[in-house]
Amino acid sequence: MPATALTLDQVRIRHADRSAHTPDGVTLHVDSGEVVLLLGPSGCGKSTAALAMNGLVPHAIPADLEGSVTVCGVDAARSTTAQLAEHVAMVFQDPDAQIVTESVLDDVCFALENMLLPVDEVLARAESALRTVGLWHRRDDSPDVLSGGARQRLAIACALAMRTAVLVLDEPTANLDPSGSADVYAVLRRVVADGTRSVVLIEHDVDAALPIVDRVVVLDREGRTAFSGTPRDVIAGHADEIASLGVWLPTATAVAQRLASAGIDLGTVPLTMPELTEAMRNTDLPEPSVDVTERPHGERLISIRDLTVSRGERTLLDRVSLDVHTGDFLAIIGANGAGKTTLIQAMTGIARPPKRHVELAGIDAATRDTRALAQRAGFVFQNPEHQFVANSVADELAYGLHVHGASSGRRLDDAEIAERVERMLARLGLSEHRDVHPFLLSGGQKRRLSVGTALIVGAPILALDEPTFGQDRERADELMAMLSDLRDAGSTIIVVSHDMQLVAEYASRVVVLADGAIAADGPTGSILSDNTLLQRNSLRQPPLARAMSELADPAWHRVTRLADLPEPLR
Repeated sequence: MPATALTLDQVRIRHADRSAHTPDGVTLHVDSGEVVLLLGPSGCGKSTAALAMNGLVPHAIPADLEGSVTVCGVDAARSTTAQLAEHVAMVFQDPDAQIVTESVLDDVCFALENMLLPVDEVLARAESALRTVGLWHRRDDSPDVLSGGARQRLAIACALAMRTAVLVLDEPTANLDPSGSADVYAVLRRVVADGTRSVVLIEHDVDAALPIVDRVVVLDREGRTAFSGTPRDVIAGHADEIASLGVWLPTATAVAQRLASAGIDLGTVPLTMPELTEAMRNTDLPEPSVDVTERPHGERLISIRDLTVSRGERTLLDRVSLDVHTGDFLAIIGANGAGKTTLIQAMTGIARPPKRHVELAGIDAATRDTRALAQRAGFVFQNPEHQFVANSVADELAYGLHVHGASSGRRLDDAEIAERVERMLARLGLSEHRDVHPFLLSGGQKRRLSVGTALIVGAPILALDEPTFGQDRERADELMAMLSDLRDAGSTIIVVSHDMQLVAEYASRVVVLADGAIAADGPTGSILSDNTLLQRNSLRQPPLARAMSELADPAWHRVTRLADLPEPLR
């Protein structure tokens, strides 16, 4: 393999029917055996750049590409995707997008068979790849019965079996619980250990990625290369500039920034939580002031009694009973497959539960009157595409207003609908994409649009399945602040999330699901401080809580949120 495995030189990409280039001038190189972390704001073109690395852009996805992409000395523009597949393999954020057969072993063999390799070599490569990711013992299983983390490991095995010089991973842990994410990174550590394979990693979970990364490349809002260098040079040296781009920083770095704003100088910029803990141990710290005040319960909006949901012979929810009140900010957490999505869909009537087991704002959630349900609860799916029905972003937002007006008996006039749509576009940062088809948005932009379709109708209950999936820090903060404002104004918020720090920062109450049953239900602080409970249910404490638990002063053990840290100086 050449010393430089992959080069993008001033690459500008403009999708069909789009006027702007995204990215608009990205330059990066990846040396042989190097692991490069690619960061940037949502919508800057990271995923599009990744698709250019294996030729899907422009050969399979219509787009104009300027500049050059070279993989192992091969000009991507002058090669077919089949030829490029011999040099670069890709793992998408959604493993279901690349699983094509009915057994784990067949799925790994599929690409190898298309490469016309001898049968013995196909089977040997498949076994080696499945053993690497810990799935050889499940080779005869259907991918459908694997957990989310296991399906992502299967997708990695498919890529590993091709034995390409370059491996590109686009948000490989975005859909995974903490346990599944840890499994994927355990595999990646083994993959990169011998230094023979180059890796490009697009990942919002910077804390998980940094231990295996050799170099960090940061793109600006237009998709141009802003910074490139070692993790310490880039992140520690440009933390403020990176934060201003809305890009996720390591939690330790974000904490150090918050402390610095409060006049507490740690003397160094930490990248990892152990570095943060050590720096804080060596610093004269003030006593933290942690607000543990709980809001009184409002009126009961959702009542669930002995809810059992089955699919075939599998029980998804097992005799669940739960009340949700006005003003709750409820987070539902648990391992992949625990029943979180099934519960949130049943409690809002999206998936019709059995009759007389779920009461939603005064009606039985089993009703077939979908408009009555929509007036009471807005829902945001984990996969944004599952709820798009219109051909433009603006029309997608307007659709709910038309339907809601028709069902409520008060039809909104066109001027009022247009005004509310424009306000929501601006609020979501999507004004310049108003005429774009929703399916052509970036992953983060799709998520914001899906949230907007629920927000714009103004239902008193808003339920969101993984609301910050695919979002950069800036947009995630904006979205969560928006939800907090809605809660302060009287709305009830329900979220399913794998992001434990997000849960710590915003939720007032946490329900832990395990095997379809409620394992715990209580105030956020008490649930997230119970490390034994979390570990028993394949969960981990938020990074900040883990770091603070190592400090000598027990007062700091109560700190679980950035908001618990000393206030910035005025």
